[in-house]
Amino acid sequence: MDDARGADLERLEERLAELEKLAEELEGVSDEEVVGILDRAVALLAEVNARIEAGLAQAEGEAQELGELLEKVDFGPFDAALKDLERPSDGPGGG
Repeated sequence: MDDARGADLERLEERLAELEKLAEELEGVSDEEVVGILDRAVALLAEVNARIEAGLAQAEGEAQELGELLEKVDFGPFDAALKDLERPSDGPGGG
């Protein structure tokens, strides 16, 4: 899954670099060429947006799964151990 995320990030970086290049191209083109460049930019932005939305949906699903798992965990023993650690000891050096 890390490889897939890495590949997605790489694709996003490529698309953003291409968008930057298109923005630079806009400075020196005729009005007729602007429309074509803007069409390409809109298509790239749509692709970037779709990838971001897919990533957010995946993250939301993972967060929901983790939440469901955490609801099943009994933290009682951990809470009791923490209370024991916080409680001053009656022994030497324990206050």
